Amino acid sequence: MFEHHNQPLLPPRQFYNRTLRYFGYSSGIIGFSLLLGMAGYIGFAGINMVDAFYNASMILTGMGPALNIDDLPLDRQNPTKIFAGLYALYSGVVFLAASGLVLSPILHRFFHKIHLDLKY
Repeated sequence: MFEHHNQPLLPPRQFYNRTLRYFGYSSGIIGFSLLLGMAGYIGFAGINMVDAFYNASMILTGMGPALNIDDLPLDRQNPTKIFAGLYALYSGVVFLAASGLVLSPILHRFFHKIHLDLKY
């Protein structure tokens, strides 16, 4: 996937393209996760799209839910609480994975450069 330690560093333009590509992958994962959260809030809580976006993005970024679930009708409270809990667990993993995906080409280049500097 990345160049081997025996190979030279990528030229800057190729490195920037790789970094942008990995940023795109990460953005796609976060976008899909945001849509998943919005769909869950619309389906389980019965709220509008803007409120669903707000709540899903708050949980996805680790800020916590903004929706007061106790204000929902009783038949929607428990399913929404279960969804919000599962979505929060999923979001924690996705946020870490997306961050690692964005940082991987940068860290690889850093360590590759250190390895080349120590080698020669």
